Amino acid sequence: MVLTYVSEGGAGIAIARRARRPHRTNRTNINRDIRAKEVRVIDPDGNQIGVLPTYKALATAGDFGLDLVEISPNANPPVCKIMDYGRFKYEQTKKKQEAKKKQTTFQVKEIKVRPKTGEHDLQTKLGHIRKFIAKKDKVKVTVIFRGREITLSNLGRDVLQRMAEEVEDIAVVEQYPKFEGRTMFMILAAKTS
Repeated sequence: MVLTYVSEGGAGIAIARRARRPHRTNRTNINRDIRAKEVRVIDPDGNQIGVLPTYKALATAGDFGLDLVEISPNANPPVCKIMDYGRFKYEQTKKKQEAKKKQTTFQVKEIKVRPKTGEHDLQTKLGHIRKFIAKKDKVKVTVIFRGREITLSNLGRDVLQRMAEEVEDIAVVEQYPKFEGRTMFMILAAKTS
């Protein structure tokens, strides 16, 4: 945002103006949008035709009944391919969707306990950990120390160690117990088969 000062009657008024946005560079130039004088042309079969003036390259693309698409605008001269632009865009979106499918997503779930948490409560928490690990999520097990409990850090470490041993058949410790302020935590992740 740019501020412009306008002076009327001795008082300056600040008027906000929006700065111009830069031209989008991620857009693919096709046909008449190609600004270069000469381009290296590749035909639909992938064979190189050569360096042609842009108007001749457009005429060649018209003979094929296809579009002239700028593939590599930063090359000297820019590389253009004769192809069906609609199909090209469709294939690009399909590739992006395939790449997205192959990505594995997971969440980090958090389980909080205290150094003196009872046996039954720990078993309940372990059940939750097993459920999260079965869904391939990571689990952050946190021991919270309140007041003078901070002196029971060994007890907190024992609780974390015991929880790790209870689920070692399905999970591995990704990050070992570590202190952070008044909390101690470790991270569990599903075992890779």
